[in-house]
Amino acid sequence: MTSRTLPPVPLVPTRTRAYEQVIDRIEADLASNRLQVGDRVPSERELALDLGVSRPAVREAMRIMEAWGTVVQGTGSGPDAGTVLVASPAAALTRFLRLHVLLASIGPSDVLQARIALERESTRLAALHATPFDHEAIASHLAAMDQPGLDAGAFNELDSAFHVAIAHATGNLLVAELTIALREAMRPRLLLALQAALDLPAVTTRLRADHHAIYEAIRRGRPEAAADRVEAHITQFYGTED
Repeated sequence: MTSRTLPPVPLVPTRTRAYEQVIDRIEADLASNRLQVGDRVPSERELALDLGVSRPAVREAMRIMEAWGTVVQGTGSGPDAGTVLVASPAAALTRFLRLHVLLASIGPSDVLQARIALERESTRLAALHATPFDHEAIASHLAAMDQPGLDAGAFNELDSAFHVAIAHATGNLLVAELTIALREAMRPRLLLALQAALDLPAVTTRLRADHHAIYEAIRRGRPEAAADRVEAHITQFYGTED
């Protein structure tokens, strides 16, 4: 029996959309240091002419990059006009994670495990690198949480601020941004849990005690103790939700 050789399947070239060409151009300019954070990107007209794309395609690319937290678009003709490159990934990551959790493409348990891993590291780094300014910020959120009579919404805001302040104290921008994004993505779930608590004062008293213990380990420069305490804090709270 003779074997039959099948003809090769022709490769179909992937078509790059017009707006992707614009984003690729911005990325190339960043990689070559022709553009940096704080610079204005080339004008809509200039990009359209250079790349041979339509101006609506350029506008679409800028809208996408704005949603990513990589540009801010100004209006008018003054000093604030034009599209400026910025670096604020946490907001975009938070929106991405929150949507995918709601769409069930990323399960809450996966987000929780990722948060534990990141917050262990962010708390450990904060214990090693927190500045006096960082300590002041963390302590101020603790003091605000200690005020009596806070409702679920107010406590939730301060709880988030406390964890975000620790993330900022890491000295590692990427760890901080990822930690903040995960924490913010889980904030609605935390609020629902607080609102459903039968004894909110008892719950917030326990959470405040956890926060004080975490910060005490950070203040004393004990990275492993701080990491262990934040993991216990997260797992104990979410373990009592179901």
